Amino acid sequence: MMDIQRINPISLYSGVPYDYATSAPSGRVVFTAGACPLDQKGDVVARGDLEGQASQALDNLEVVLEEARSSLDQVVKTTVYVVANERSELARVWKVVEERFGAARPPSTLLGVELLGYPDQLIEIEAIALEREDEPSQTAT
Repeated sequence: MMDIQRINPISLYSGVPYDYATSAPSGRVVFTAGACPLDQKGDVVARGDLEGQASQALDNLEVVLEEARSSLDQVVKTTVYVVANERSELARVWKVVEERFGAARPPSTLLGVELLGYPDQLIEIEAIALEREDEPSQTAT
């Protein structure tokens, strides 16, 4: 597996819960669409529940990454969109994201937005990741 170089300059604040940057080696890169908190029927789950929707969006992101021959530990960048009025709501979602990524800590942008594409949708998470080299692709076209 190719190593991702994690970049955390000592001159910057060290208490952030993510890496400041990552450098990906040459190889195939996976760009995901925003992972939404949808079930297999296309219904938004956990209506009104930030943490529940974040968890479902991350579950869906993991499925997409696996199909693309990648995984959360191969993610080099995320963008997390949250329908929020308060900074504390962003922090609640970030806690779920941070826990799921664990030691991977990819650089991330966390945004509060007014609305997202599906009715009652509160969360959307997109990612850029590296493709694993250890197995053949099973992706349907």
